[in-house]
Amino acid sequence: MSDSKTLRPIIEATPLKPQPTQNVHGWERIGSVAGGVMMVGKGLRRGGIFGLIQVAIGGVALARGFTGHSSLKDKLEQGRQEMNSVRTKIERAGEELKNLKTKAEVAAEKAVKPKA
Repeated sequence: MSDSKTLRPIIEATPLKPQPTQNVHGWERIGSVAGGVMMVGKGLRRGGIFGLIQVAIGGVALARGFTGHSSLKDKLEQGRQEMNSVRTKIERAGEELKNLKTKAEVAAEKAVKPKA
């Protein structure tokens, strides 16, 4: 009864996402783990909604320390790179304007000087 031509796979193969690069190293990782443990402990002792918030923040810090990756740090680095790119473009545009101004002044002087 089943026709092999009409059967299709239900689950499509998806490519695996590459592991994010480590951008947290050394003492920063150790500090994240230590701070995360401290926050989780304080949150569990405190209880309530504020304790739950502390546990969540501590969990994020622990994950950051164990994996060595911080998405926030990635975003900040991207922003810094974009700002540097914009700064470079503005500096180039300024130099081009300076060159155009110099050329315009030279052309204006030539136009005003009477030829002998």
